[in-house]
Amino acid sequence: MESKLSEPDVVLALAALAQPLRLRVFRALVVAGPVGLTPGALSEALGAAPTTLSFHLKELAHAQLISQERDGRHLIYRADFTRMNGLLGYLTEHCCQGQPCCGAPACEEIGRV
Repeated sequence: MESKLSEPDVVLALAALAQPLRLRVFRALVVAGPVGLTPGALSEALGAAPTTLSFHLKELAHAQLISQERDGRHLIYRADFTRMNGLLGYLTEHCCQGQPCCGAPACEEIGRV
């Protein structure tokens, strides 16, 4: 079930994603799925210094695009798929003014054609 996002929520999420490393982190967490990734795994996979990565994880968490869970001594980060789908829904809510799209590939992928 996707959540309805307000305009300020959308602006915060897009601002968080408007930085190359944060976008790469978020995409890596989306690919990892519900299993998530530790900061160490993210750091190694993305070639990012741990302190730099920590800052960017905090920004993504502030935008509520990711969650953090402690598992023993480890932190596990996961993409918030409900929030992500809410963002996508907000961006495509009035696609083509409610009419079938003109065959644009992006619309076909989300079933709007």
